[in-house]
Amino acid sequence: MESFDGGCTCRHVRYRMLRQPMIVHCCHCRWCQRESGASFALNAMIEADQVQLLAGQPEMVLTPSESGKGQKILRCPRCHVAVWSHYPGAGEAVDFVRVGTLDEPDRFPPDMHIFTASKQPWVVIPPGHRAVPEYYDAAEVWTPEALARREALRK
Repeated sequence: MESFDGGCTCRHVRYRMLRQPMIVHCCHCRWCQRESGASFALNAMIEADQVQLLAGQPEMVLTPSESGKGQKILRCPRCHVAVWSHYPGAGEAVDFVRVGTLDEPDRFPPDMHIFTASKQPWVVIPPGHRAVPEYYDAAEVWTPEALARREALRK
């Protein structure tokens, strides 16, 4: 079975994704722009039990979110790089792994661009890439395998 390793900048926190993510989002919302300090956040959604901690222990930082429910960001306690997040909708069952922290981030381009209504005007989404102004119905976008994995989390 293929796995994918990653970690923070100082290499104190190291992790392994034990399988492919369910989906990869490129989020262009203003909250992600502010939180990341960049034009978007690139997150690989994967079951939390499919992310194995190899070294270190990330610290959880609760940050505000537009929903008012907050976002739990797990960061390296030394270099403070965000390695993954938990959002209230999915809870701690799903890790939103920051693709940029993977050793081979090029392996996970976005499957979907979300909240493009607030993207930076100079960001150009390539023709043919899936993009929506806000959010979408997963049943219309996710693969049948990913939907089955998501459904298994709800049981």
